[in-house]
Amino acid sequence: MTLAYIGIGSNLDEPRAQVERAFDELSRLPRTRLLARSSLYRSAPVGYAAQPDFVNAVAALDTALAADELLRELQAIESRHARKRSFANAPRTLDLDLLLFGDARIDERDLRVPHPRMHERAFVLAPLLEIAPQARIPGHGSAAERLAACSSQKVEKMR
Repeated sequence: MTLAYIGIGSNLDEPRAQVERAFDELSRLPRTRLLARSSLYRSAPVGYAAQPDFVNAVAALDTALAADELLRELQAIESRHARKRSFANAPRTLDLDLLLFGDARIDERDLRVPHPRMHERAFVLAPLLEIAPQARIPGHGSAAERLAACSSQKVEKMR
């Protein structure tokens, strides 16, 4: 079994409901158990700014799936939520990112772990630290130190 962390984001078609449904679908993945789920967080878009704010969260999974199998399952969930990949940083119904997969460092064409920009994004780090306060990002160190370096990025815990 491997401890994996999944970043969840949505800013279209009732984003809060999209994220809640994603948690439910993650809990039903084969050979996988949902260990923890963060609160929901609101954040401004990164890159392409002319779009609604995002609802973000992080899930912790204990999985017997290989990293590439888990990625395929995540992409299948995104497809069920009508995810479209029209351009980089586009608005989306659901985005599921494999953030961490144990201590693995994977650099393949379709899969990079740790997620290549997670250490720069408060909307990933804040919910990750809520459920894994001691989290470390291979190659980048402490998630808490990385969040401190992102202090200019506004992330708001939702009620």
